Amino acid sequence: MNYQTGRPGRVFLCRLNDGDDLLKCLVELVKKEGVKAAMFHVVGGMKGGAIVVGPETEEMPPKPVFRQITESHEVTGMGTIFDKDGEPYVHFHGAFGKKDTVKVGCLREFSETFIVLEAVVTELDGIDAKRQLDPVTGMYLLSV
Repeated sequence: MNYQTGRPGRVFLCRLNDGDDLLKCLVELVKKEGVKAAMFHVVGGMKGGAIVVGPETEEMPPKPVFRQITESHEVTGMGTIFDKDGEPYVHFHGAFGKKDTVKVGCLREFSETFIVLEAVVTELDGIDAKRQLDPVTGMYLLSV
């Protein structure tokens, strides 16, 4: 295990409105505020998105299995934001529920808020981590 030591910095309370894209809004926030490393928690509703629910097999590089969020779902989860090739990259895992069905996965590509989505973003001061391409997995993994 590799690690760094840091401390909480600024805290941002965000309200996303119906139709807002969570991933896009978080990237815009950290760019505007000059945040280099952060973690966040989310609670609210989503009506659109694509999530990865695991790889097809355990072989490398993994081939992701996608599921679509195509109607309103309750959502809660957490994630991190670190630099990837000079740009902020959001890594978010959440639970997405509708009636008696729950999906858990990694939100990718896009998302769409349903009514309201709340996010609490905590800046991580003193952390200089980045996402770097791992040749074995073909994924951008955290480098500490």
